[in-house]
Amino acid sequence: MDDERLWLVERTYTDKGLVSLVYATTDGERQLRKQRSMNMLNQVDVTAAVDADPESLDPVDDEATRERYADEATRMAEQHDPDEAV
Repeated sequence: MDDERLWLVERTYTDKGLVSLVYATTDGERQLRKQRSMNMLNQVDVTAAVDADPESLDPVDDEATRERYADEATRMAEQHDPDEAV
């Protein structure tokens, strides 16, 4: 099965020096969460989109969150190239 494209919809900074990134499908139905250290982010760009194996994605259970993710993923897809640093 082909990889699925997901768009950055959320970036949260923790008090432990980590950044949580959430990428979601444009329909808001599925998500991929990644945690990165602040040091790693200084070396590697956060891109507008990632491609992931559909089997590694988690469902978005909350309807309000699904709608918010769908809106944000669609906006990101319209305004950014997938490999663009954001």
